[in-house]
Amino acid sequence: MRQESAQILAIRALGWMAAQEGLIEGFLSVSGASVEDLRAQAQDSDFLAGVLDYLLMEDRWVLDCSSDLGEAPEAFMQARAVLGRGDLRHWT
Repeated sequence: MRQESAQILAIRALGWMAAQEGLIEGFLSVSGASVEDLRAQAQDSDFLAGVLDYLLMEDRWVLDCSSDLGEAPEAFMQARAVLGRGDLRHWT
């Protein structure tokens, strides 16, 4: 996956999260971001990696988002790897 495709998928995921009741509020709470930050940082790769990190915390969110957006569930992890420059650490 290319950088531009990863950014687009993360922005689409952010839009999906915003449409889910309570989900965007949880992201804002955990990340410390504000609604203004969503607009201002929506093009920032590090911010978008954080969006995908949050989405990837819950399998149900990934499956629902992938279904609604017409994407394969693994596309979100691939996009996260690209946006985070491959910096995914295994802690097991």
